Amino acid sequence: MSDELYTYKLEIILEHLDVVQKRFSKVSIPADFVASEEGKMLLDSIVTRLQAIGENTKTILAKKWLDESEYPEIHWDRIVRFRDFISHHYEMLDYEIVFEICKNYLPSLQLVISKELHK
Repeated sequence: MSDELYTYKLEIILEHLDVVQKRFSKVSIPADFVASEEGKMLLDSIVTRLQAIGENTKTILAKKWLDESEYPEIHWDRIVRFRDFISHHYEMLDYEIVFEICKNYLPSLQLVISKELHK
C-alpha cells in the first residue's frame, strides 16, 4: 500500500505543478500578481497549489518514502516550510517570492518528480 500511496502523492504533486506552470505562464513580472484582479486571482490560485505541493511533500518526507540525498538540488525542507508559512502567515506572503519560486525552482522540482515517478 505504501508504494501505491507514494506514487499517488507524486502524481498529485506533478498535477499541481502542471497547473501552476499553466497559470504562471500568464505572469511576466512579479508586479503582474498585484496589478489587476486577474493577477490577484492567479496569485491566490498558485499559492493554494504551492501549499498543496508542500503538504504532499511533507507526507512523503514524514513517511521516509523519498531519499532526500538522492536529489540534493531540491530543498525539500524549504518546500515544507513554505507550506507552513502559507498556512499560518498568508497575510505576510510576498508575491515577489512566489514569482521567484515559480520561475526558478518549480521547473527542477517538476523534473525530479517526473524522474521519481518513472523509476
